[in-house]
Amino acid sequence: MSIPIEAYIDPARYRAEVERLFKHLPLALALSLELPGPGSYRTMTVLGVPVLLVRGQDGDARAFLNTCRHRGALVCASERGSAKAFTCPYHAWTYDVSGKLLSRYSADTFGEVDHATHGLVALACVERAGLVWVCLTPGENFDIDLWLGDFAVQLGPLKLDQWHLFEQRELTGPGWKVALDGYLEAYHHNSLHGKTVGKFTVGNLLVLDTYGPHQRLTFGRKSLGELLEAPETDWDHSKHIRLIHNCFPNLSISGILGDHCLVSQIFPGTTPDVTVTRQTVLVHQNPTTPEARAASEMFSAMVLQAVRDEDYAVGQTIQSGLLAGANKEFLFGRNEPAVQNYHRTVARFMAPSNCDPQTK
Repeated sequence: MSIPIEAYIDPARYRAEVERLFKHLPLALALSLELPGPGSYRTMTVLGVPVLLVRGQDGDARAFLNTCRHRGALVCASERGSAKAFTCPYHAWTYDVSGKLLSRYSADTFGEVDHATHGLVALACVERAGLVWVCLTPGENFDIDLWLGDFAVQLGPLKLDQWHLFEQRELTGPGWKVALDGYLEAYHHNSLHGKTVGKFTVGNLLVLDTYGPHQRLTFGRKSLGELLEAPETDWDHSKHIRLIHNCFPNLSISGILGDHCLVSQIFPGTTPDVTVTRQTVLVHQNPTTPEARAASEMFSAMVLQAVRDEDYAVGQTIQSGLLAGANKEFLFGRNEPAVQNYHRTVARFMAPSNCDPQTK
């Protein structure tokens, strides 16, 4: 499969794709465990949209534009925490965790305001499979069961809501497609990741399953050969494979080692040549012993090196070389089916005939 270089660098195409794929499709903006109890909140700015995620007193996760209805200031400046209400720092308009406008400073001098119509602007928000899914465009809704389809069956057993969040950080990387291509193939593992994740997985070996726009990649661990000496009835496949769940358009869930998991959310930047990746390291249990803590720190350092110092470092050279004129198109081989499928899915959603934001 070949794809023109313009798919990576054309500003108009980039803006159109970001608008279509990231502003109108469901995005997994957070893990459910990031909102552990009533009143817990998480804020972020996604593609210029200020978002406030909060768990209500009824236990439901909700999403709002993090914008006061008076003059538009952020109602919550902290990145995460717990609160019973949110008060705008500018004029002290106060909202509860359900988004309702509770009170206004000196309301008697301000004048009459219908509180029912001046609550925080809600964004469609649904929890499923341990993830909080949000549409960034106010007034639009989505059917999460339609969007995930059979992929929900694959995400469910991961039990993402039962892990422990060990570490979370943001990484600047090359453009969205250059960055994401690297999450979708094992062709580069032997040459680039020999000292990190490549120590555990077999390079250039991949089984791909697709579920509408979503994909599950199966890599072989280097212990796979042990099965040759064991009867098939005794095989424990979980010890010998690595699964990567790729939720279109920007989420990667990678179980690299048995007790650790890496969740990556790749967000396009303001131009085609930059992304911001939120990298979350999960551990099955809170590492309370020195040995467990050391193991988790080792895993965190390994995936940071693999992504920032290996994948993204090479990706930056790709991004710089896109304008050099050496290539008019990129060629993807038969051993890169997930990359091919991703780009075909982008094209399918951008087709003029595809007006339904959830069409698979």
